[in-house]
Amino acid sequence: MKKTIGIGYQDFEEIRMENIFYIDKTHFIREWWEALDKVTLITRPRRFGKTLNMSMLEKFFSVRYAGREDLFQGLAIWEDEKYRQLQGTYPVLFISFADVKETTYEQARKRICRIIKEVYNQCHFLLEGNLLNESEKEDFLHISVDMEDNEASYSLKALSNYLSRYYGKKVIILLDEYDTPMQEAYVHGFWDELVSFTRGIFNALFKTNPYLKRAIMTGITRVSKESIFSDLNNLEVVTTTSDNYADCFGFTEEEVFAALDAYGLSGKKEEVKDWYDGFIFGKRKDIYNPWSILHYLDKKKVGTYWANSSSNNLTGKLIREGSSEIKMITETLIQGKEFHTSFDEQIVFNQLDQDDSAVWSILMASGYLKPEYAEFNPKTGMTEYILKLTNREVYFMFHSMIKDWFGKCRQIHNAFLQALLSHDLEGMNEYMNDISSELFSSFDTGKKPSAKLQPERFYHGFVLGLIVELREKYYISSNKESGFGRYDIMIEPKEKEADAFIIEFKVVHAKNGETLESAAQAALKQIEEKKYDALLRNHGISAERIRKYGFAFEGKKVLIG
Repeated sequence: MKKTIGIGYQDFEEIRMENIFYIDKTHFIREWWEALDKVTLITRPRRFGKTLNMSMLEKFFSVRYAGREDLFQGLAIWEDEKYRQLQGTYPVLFISFADVKETTYEQARKRICRIIKEVYNQCHFLLEGNLLNESEKEDFLHISVDMEDNEASYSLKALSNYLSRYYGKKVIILLDEYDTPMQEAYVHGFWDELVSFTRGIFNALFKTNPYLKRAIMTGITRVSKESIFSDLNNLEVVTTTSDNYADCFGFTEEEVFAALDAYGLSGKKEEVKDWYDGFIFGKRKDIYNPWSILHYLDKKKVGTYWANSSSNNLTGKLIREGSSEIKMITETLIQGKEFHTSFDEQIVFNQLDQDDSAVWSILMASGYLKPEYAEFNPKTGMTEYILKLTNREVYFMFHSMIKDWFGKCRQIHNAFLQALLSHDLEGMNEYMNDISSELFSSFDTGKKPSAKLQPERFYHGFVLGLIVELREKYYISSNKESGFGRYDIMIEPKEKEADAFIIEFKVVHAKNGETLESAAQAALKQIEEKKYDALLRNHGISAERIRKYGFAFEGKKVLIG
């Protein structure tokens, strides 16, 4: 009898007891245990079974589940007598930061402290008898949502000590979605404060904890070691480009096709492959995200299930507020093309607004981009990548995301492009101010974790996002050399009888006595003095067919000269 397709189940025991459809990943237990790594960080995109695998580890190792062979009978791990004897023999701390999505530092800190308090509540039995002395019992009872930073930092290490003494064994620690608070902190502008707080917890728990047997952390991103794991030299990092555990998270193509056969969908394999294949872990290709496959098995039709399972706040922020180059490459990706870049997989969140390569790193870690090619370059210390959108589902997510940004003012947007092409300066000014008034508040530029935002970069990227639709008939380039400098945007016609455009941006610095009018004129003057039209002239475009515009910005106000 076919098992029921259950959507949203993340508890291993519940899946097994309710006879929910499950693809056996218990070989992960053996692979991890025999690797003998003290602390392992595994990064995978969202909805790839991280939480379910952590729940599986808890149920297998925890003394609270001793004798629960019913949970593992019939699965691969139970075929090995050695592991049957290992089941239920260790104290386990299972902690999850998956729900720490608060928008302020104060609330995020309280949420983490509340999680620690709940873990302590589960171990309240330790207060019985004389295992803990009076001072330790007092410390135990003092754990609260309002505890001091130093108490929070030491709390989980102390609990490891108590459990180790109680059971006579060191503790296995499982920390799920460790980076969820980090991503929210970046999006909402309290990165530095949260890093300072969590660094103390992580270092005490994983670096200086003599009561630790083994530990696993899971997350989407590999946050830089310098940020939160300072001097943690016992950390084994397994990212999406690592070969370790390549088939332990997500479904392999063999597993997906077998499931389609079992549910009478054998004729749909090519459709499913076209939509959902594409994830690559290490050298293992043809990995599928479980969320979309489960939905397909349940509903028997394609849809953007995985792409729509999250608000994509961070992804949208990175592209929306990113440089003009990011927007140009995003448009290239949507056209089905690939691009070459290099970066270190360690993500430094407070550099995301300064370093485009860090943006591509986080998009690859999140599963939106796949590495068609990856090779470490010893000369640069960076890995070289050829990246493209992962699959059709991701394509529709990106396309929809960009479409939605301008959806509120689509008619005005189109009118602006028409005014630009017909040299209607008055219309360009009217429509651009209407667009900026409508959209600039949602294109939030003020909540960066560090480093002063470069306004020119934001406005540059914004205008570039407006004109990318012209790429069918024009070559659009940005920040390239021409004449004696680098222009902001050049629009060159593919049909030589059409006009070309050069656009330069200036942001008004009122403290220096600048106005919108003077900034627009300064932009036009720069175009002339730097001879930005040299490239177009070399391509045979006459001077009278080269239109030059200076865009001046002051907050939501725009003046085009």
